[in-house]
Amino acid sequence: MGAFDLAAGFLLIIGLSGWFNARYFHLPTATLMVLTGLVTGGMLLFATKLLPAPNLASRLIGSIQGVSFPQTVFRYMLGLLLFAGAMQVDLTELRRRGLAIFTLATVGVVASTALVGAGLWLCARVIGLTFPLSWAMVFGVLISPTDPIAVLSAVKQGCLSKRLEAVLQGEALFNDGVEIVVFTTAVAVAGGGHPDPVAVVGSIGLEAAGGLVLGAVAGRGVVVAIRKVDDYAVEVALTLALAVVVYAIAEHLRISGPIAVVTAGLIVGDRGVKTAMSASTQRFVRGFWTLIDQILNALLFLLLGLQMLVVPLKPQLAAFWLAAIVLVAMIRFMVVLPWGSYFRVQNQERGASLLLSWGGLHGAISLALALSIPPGAIRATILSTTFAVVLASVLIQGLTFAPLAKRMARDAQGGD
Repeated sequence: MGAFDLAAGFLLIIGLSGWFNARYFHLPTATLMVLTGLVTGGMLLFATKLLPAPNLASRLIGSIQGVSFPQTVFRYMLGLLLFAGAMQVDLTELRRRGLAIFTLATVGVVASTALVGAGLWLCARVIGLTFPLSWAMVFGVLISPTDPIAVLSAVKQGCLSKRLEAVLQGEALFNDGVEIVVFTTAVAVAGGGHPDPVAVVGSIGLEAAGGLVLGAVAGRGVVVAIRKVDDYAVEVALTLALAVVVYAIAEHLRISGPIAVVTAGLIVGDRGVKTAMSASTQRFVRGFWTLIDQILNALLFLLLGLQMLVVPLKPQLAAFWLAAIVLVAMIRFMVVLPWGSYFRVQNQERGASLLLSWGGLHGAISLALALSIPPGAIRATILSTTFAVVLASVLIQGLTFAPLAKRMARDAQGGD
C-alpha cells in the first residue's frame, strides 16, 4: 500500500469520524481522533488473528508501522500547527502575562523534570523495576513541557478568563523549542556522554534567541508585503510560505524552528490581520488557517492513537504506568500552584491552580521524542510509559477540561 493510498484512508477516517462526532457525540477533536485511532488499531489487530496471513489487515498494519511518527510530527506538521495556533492567540494579553509564561516555560519545566525524574526512579525501585536515574530524567524532560497542539485544542473548548488562557497558550507555544534541545542533551548524558553544562545552556539560549529573531524579522517582512496588495489568494499564500519557509530555514541554521514559527504567527495574527488586511481577506486568512489547524490536528491525533501498533505494551508494566500518570499530574499541580495562588489573590480567579494544572496537556510531541530514543533495553519502558501518560492526558484531561472550566466559570458568576 502506497503513501497516497494510506493518506486517502486517513482522510476517509477523519471525515467519517468528524461527521459522526458532529452529528451524535460532540467530543473534543483530540479525544475523538485518539479513540478512533485506538479502535482502528484494535480492529486491525483483531482481524489479523481471525484471517489467514497475508491479509489486508496485516498489510495495513505494515504500512502504518512504516510511517515515521517523529518525522511526520517534527518535519511535516509541527510548523503548520504552531503557526495556526499562534495566529489565534491574543498577543497583547500574552505580553501582559509574560512573566508567568516565561517562568512556567523555564523554571517550571526544569523543576518538573527533576521532580518527575526522581519520583519515577523511586517508584521503579519500589516496584522492583530496573530504571536508571539518568533515563528517568530523560522521561522527565520529554513529558514535563505541555504540548501546544493538545493545549490549544483544549483551550478552544473551555470557558477561561483571558489571563489563564494566555498563560496556558503561551507556556505551551514557547516551551517546546527548549524541550527539544534539552532532550537531546539528556539522551546523550543517559547514553554515557559528558556534555559541557555551560555549552548546553549557551546552545539553548542561542537557539531560542535565533528563533525569536528569525520569526520576528520574517513575520514583519510578510506584514509589510501584505500591506502593498489586496488579494486574498496572494496573502494566504504568503502566510503559508512564511510558516513553511521559516521552519525550514531555522532547521538549516540550527536554531529553534518552533520558536521561530510561533513568533512569526503571533506577529501576522496580530499586526498582519489587524492593520494590513481588508475585512474580506481577514475572513479568508483566518478561515484557511482554521481549516489547516482542524485537519492536521485530527490527522495528528489519529496517528497518535494508531501508535498502539508501534509501541510495545507489556501488561506487567501497568503499575508503573499508573504511577507515572499520577506522578506527572501531581507535579504539574505543584509547579503551577504559585501562579495559580497569585491569580486567585490578585484577580479573584477561582480554581486557577486546578485549571492551569488540568489544562497542561501532554500529547504527540512527547511521544515523538520518545520514539526518537536510540534502540536499547530501556527504550521500550520509556516508550510505553510515555504512551500511557499521553493517552491519559488526552482522553481524561482533554475530555473533562472544558466541563471543568465551564463549571468554575458558572460558580464564579454565582459567587459574584
